[in-house]
Amino acid sequence: MKILPPNTKSLFSPQEAVETGVHLDPSLKEVTYNPTYETMFAPEFGPVNPYRSQQMAAPRNMLSGYAEPAHVNDFMFEQQRRTFSTFGYALDPSVDTTSQNSSNSYIGAVDEAEKKKGLTVFEVGPKKHDKRKKVQGGESDDIDNYLGPWAKYVDEKDGAKPSEEEQKELDEITAKRQKKGRNEEEAPAEEKTILHVKDAYDYQGRSYLHVPQDVGINLRTADIPDKCYLPKKQIHVWTGHTKGVSAIRLFPVSGHLLLSCSMDCKIKVRNCFSLVSLPLGHSKAVRDICFNNTGTQYMSAAYDRYLKLWDTETGQCISRFTNRKVPYCVKFNPDEDKQNLFVAGMSDKKIVQWDARTGEVVQEYDRHLGAVNTITFVDENRRFVSTSDDKSLRVWEWDIPVDFKYIAEPSMHSMPAVTLSPNGKWLACQSMDNQILIFGAQNRFRLNKKKIFKGHMVAGYACQVDFSPDMSYVVSGDADGKLNIWDWKTTKLYHRIKAHDKVCISALWHPHETSKVITCGWDGLIKLWD
Repeated sequence: MKILPPNTKSLFSPQEAVETGVHLDPSLKEVTYNPTYETMFAPEFGPVNPYRSQQMAAPRNMLSGYAEPAHVNDFMFEQQRRTFSTFGYALDPSVDTTSQNSSNSYIGAVDEAEKKKGLTVFEVGPKKHDKRKKVQGGESDDIDNYLGPWAKYVDEKDGAKPSEEEQKELDEITAKRQKKGRNEEEAPAEEKTILHVKDAYDYQGRSYLHVPQDVGINLRTADIPDKCYLPKKQIHVWTGHTKGVSAIRLFPVSGHLLLSCSMDCKIKVRNCFSLVSLPLGHSKAVRDICFNNTGTQYMSAAYDRYLKLWDTETGQCISRFTNRKVPYCVKFNPDEDKQNLFVAGMSDKKIVQWDARTGEVVQEYDRHLGAVNTITFVDENRRFVSTSDDKSLRVWEWDIPVDFKYIAEPSMHSMPAVTLSPNGKWLACQSMDNQILIFGAQNRFRLNKKKIFKGHMVAGYACQVDFSPDMSYVVSGDADGKLNIWDWKTTKLYHRIKAHDKVCISALWHPHETSKVITCGWDGLIKLWD
């Protein structure tokens, strides 16, 4: 066996560590061996851009720099964010606050942080104990000068009175306002009537109030037609109003005259096909009209705050009434012995009862919480029903200012148009949720849930409802200017006619005709359908 010399290196001994030249990929996240510091932080091979600054040459994984994931407690992060937003300082996240507690551990308003000793928004600071000082209360023995707990604060200021110059200016402003108010309450507009007929009386001395007897039907009878039919077409148009028509009423019993009022401040009385008289006397739009039982007189309510009583035959204004509030509706008492009494729903939440003979207010019903929209007499005229903007329905005994029935449900809407059925058993109420509700009109005034008429759009408009004389159909206008006709028994929408270009505000079925319906709209037209 050959023995190697001691200075001879063994063939099996490990060689010295030699730099192999393997370099790391800068994008690697993990390495499987321990590279040297020089290897990890050596510059990348390849050509170097001589114009890149040190900041640009630094490694980054986003546009603005190098972001490393870190865990931060949600509460601590929100605490520091709110503290910085409120006080202007927060802990510096790059400083280890456990090893040092100095002003360098805060960023932002460092002086404020030192002043508040690093308090956060969730920590309660020291409270101020400075209280307002009161004037000395004096001794309790001195009754005249003793103030006690009622003494004023030292810095309390009493209300200062205006100086003489300021008082003069205030007096001038008050005088101007009072003068302006007096101008508004000046005398009402002058009343006059223009007759549009050649002769007010015929050869027999009869006026146009005389019920005609040569029209093929008996207009004097109270009997209703045996059967009514749906109207199909337009047969006549009454023009003359320059603005929207607000209400139409037929002559009592016979229906041979038509009374209309409009937003052009005019009232018109018409016969079958022509204008008869034009009463003038309101300075603002006329809201409502109403005949008395015989039709010899009618009442008008307008936005000029006046209610006026007119003679139908002569057109003369008999009397005027006002309480300086806007009347929204007006109704005569239907009893024969109370034709001198009428009620009006006002904008100040009251129902006011006047005596037309004396011109005085004899009763006020003031239980509503909103402007009164409708008044309807029921139960042989012993009671009346009112609706209001307060979304309620109230039933009153005549001449008793306390409602004995109050109907208001959370689901109810305002009902600005109400009509009594021909048989006196039902009330049809136009609800602002686009449906017609039927209430009983005799005893309990319950809602008839089986009689709800839908299919039209009336939200925001007080479209008047009416019944056919034989109670077969229910008619109503809508916001689209359409005339809608429902079947009373099935509540099915039978027919729909495009009647007006604007809102169809009212529809009346003639009490003696089987299929004649009168409509009016905000386009200023009144139309007859058959």
